[in-house]
Amino acid sequence: MSVRQAIQDVTDRITARSRDSRLDYLNRLDAAREAGVNRTVLSCGNLAHAFAACSPTEKAQLAGGKSLNLGIVSSYNDMLSAHQPYQFYPDIIKQAAREMGATAQFAGGVPAMCDGVTQGQPGMDLSLFSRDVIAMATAIALSHNMFDAAVYLGICDKIVPGLLIGALTFGHLPAVFIPAGPMPSGLPNDEKAKVRQLYMEGKVGRAELLEAESKSYHSPGTCTFYGTANSNQMLMEIMGLHLPGASFVNPGTPLRDALTKAASVRALSLSAQGNDYTPVGHVIDAKAIVNGLVGLHATGGSTNHTMHLIAIAAAAGLQVTWDDMSDLSDATPLLARVYPNGVADVNHFHAAGGMGFLIQELLESGHLHEDVKTVWGNGLSNYTVEAKLIDDKLAFEPAPKESALPKVLTTVAKPFQETGGLKLLSGNLGRSVIKVSAVKPEHRVIEAPARVFHGQEGLQAAFKAGELTGDLIAVVRFSGPKALGMPELHKLTPALGLLQDRGFKVALLTDGRMSGASGKVPAAIHMTPEAVNGGPISKIRDGDMIRLDANAGTLTFLGDEKEFFARTPATEDLRSQHFGMGRELFANFRAMVGVADKGASVFQ
Repeated sequence: MSVRQAIQDVTDRITARSRDSRLDYLNRLDAAREAGVNRTVLSCGNLAHAFAACSPTEKAQLAGGKSLNLGIVSSYNDMLSAHQPYQFYPDIIKQAAREMGATAQFAGGVPAMCDGVTQGQPGMDLSLFSRDVIAMATAIALSHNMFDAAVYLGICDKIVPGLLIGALTFGHLPAVFIPAGPMPSGLPNDEKAKVRQLYMEGKVGRAELLEAESKSYHSPGTCTFYGTANSNQMLMEIMGLHLPGASFVNPGTPLRDALTKAASVRALSLSAQGNDYTPVGHVIDAKAIVNGLVGLHATGGSTNHTMHLIAIAAAAGLQVTWDDMSDLSDATPLLARVYPNGVADVNHFHAAGGMGFLIQELLESGHLHEDVKTVWGNGLSNYTVEAKLIDDKLAFEPAPKESALPKVLTTVAKPFQETGGLKLLSGNLGRSVIKVSAVKPEHRVIEAPARVFHGQEGLQAAFKAGELTGDLIAVVRFSGPKALGMPELHKLTPALGLLQDRGFKVALLTDGRMSGASGKVPAAIHMTPEAVNGGPISKIRDGDMIRLDANAGTLTFLGDEKEFFARTPATEDLRSQHFGMGRELFANFRAMVGVADKGASVFQ
C-alpha cells in the first residue's frame, strides 16, 4: 500500500527544506567513501600502533590491507543494568568476524550515565549534554580510519542518539546497532508507582520504597517501562538499523547471542568492498526519520525524542521541526499501551507481537514508507517478522496477524486513540510538547492559577509543607538547556500525581524535561524560549490564570497580554548550580547549546 498523503506531505516538506543541507552531507559522504579506509596508506609506524596488541594472524590480515576490519563502539559499564550485558559482546563479535576471515577491533568506549541514578541529583544536569559528548567520543573512536564498518552497542537515554549522531558523521561506513534487551519483568510498574506515592505521603518509609524499587529494577537489562531507553530500541528497528526482531529479546539468552553474531556478520557484508554497500548515511534519510516519528507516535514514546530526532536528522543533513512531528502525530493512531501509558511493560509488548506486528500494521495501513534502505536489505517489509531460534539456528518467521494481547498492542482498525501520543502546544507562552498517551481525556484541558517555582526543589518543599491545596499549574522554570543543561524532573511526578488523585486540577509547565516516563499529569515540557533567555515563562507570576488544552494544542496566559509582556522577566542566580559533580566543565556547553525545538544541541 502507498503511504498516506498526510505522511507523504510531511516527508516532502522535510526533503524540500533540507535539499541543500542534505546534498552537502551526501557529497561529503561520497568524498569519504572515495578516500577509502587508509590502512594501506598509513605509515609503518601508524599501522604498527594500530595492530600492536593483535594476534599474529590478525596482524597479517591488517597489514595486507585487503581483509575487512570491523570497529566496535560500546557504552559498556557494569554499574548500569542496561549496559552490563555488553561485557561479553566484543568476544562474540570478534569470533563472528574471524569466521568470515575478517578482523574486529574495539575502537572505543563512550560514557553511559543513567538518568535513573542521577534523577533529582546534581549529576542530572549533565544528562542531556552527555548525548553530544557521546557523539564526539564516537568520532574519536572511529578517527583512526581503520574500519570498513562499525557496530554500536548502546541502549539508554542519550546514548543511542549520541552514537547515531557520531555514526552519521562517518556516514560512509555501514553501521549496525546491537541492543542488549530488557530485563525480565519484575514488580509491576504501576505497583512501584503506588509505593512511590505512599512514600511521598509519609505512609511508608525508605526501606519499603527501596524494596519496591529493587524488585522493579532487579537484574541485567533495560528497565522495562516505555521510557527513552526502550523508545530508542523501537526507533533503531523501525528506522532499519537493528536486525529484525532484535529490540526486545532478553539478555543472556541464546537468541540474544545469535542476533549479536548475525548483526556482526551483517555489518561486514555491507562494506564498500562487497556488492551490498549500505552506508548509514544512506539508511537515515527523510523517509527513515518520518518512519521513526510515526513509530514514536504509534507507541506513545519518549518526549526526549522531540529533541533527539531533530539532532539526529541534522547530523544527516535533514531539517526536522516540531510542526512536522505534530502533523505526523495527528495522522498516526496510538497502537501500544505500555507503562506509563498502561500497566504492561515492554516484555508484554514483545510477547503480544512486538515490533514485527507493529510495523506490519503501520505498513499495511499506509503509515510507514516501505521503500527505504535498511541494514537487512531494501524495504521495511523485511521487518514484519519475529526472530527465533529453530534447531539452534537463527530464523525469521512472519509476524503474527493478530495481537496476543490486544490491551497492550492493537490494530490500526481498533486503535487506543486516533492520534499519536505526543502533541505540540503553542500560544502566547511559547512552544512546548506534551505526552498525552498516558493522560486521561478528562485531564487534558486544565485551566488553573499558576504557582511558580525556580527549580523542582521548591515544588517538593511546598508539597511537603502542605501548601498545595487547590487547583494549580505548577511552573518550574530555570531548568532549560542554557540554564542548567535541561535536567529531567521526574521527582515531581509523585507529588503532582497525588494532588491529581485528591481531585485537584493539576498540570506542569516547565522549560526542563520529563522524558519518556511522563505520567498521568499533563506536563507541558521543553518550553521555549526558556526562562534564562527571557521567554514568556519568565514573566509568569503566582496566581496568573493559565489554560493548557492538549486537545487543541494550545498553552495560553489568560489575561491582559499587553500588561503581561510589559513585565520584567524574572531572573535567578544559578552560579551555585554550575559547579560540583563536574558541572563546571560544561560551561561552554551551556553557552553554546541551542534551543529545545532545534534539538538542544551544541552542534550548530
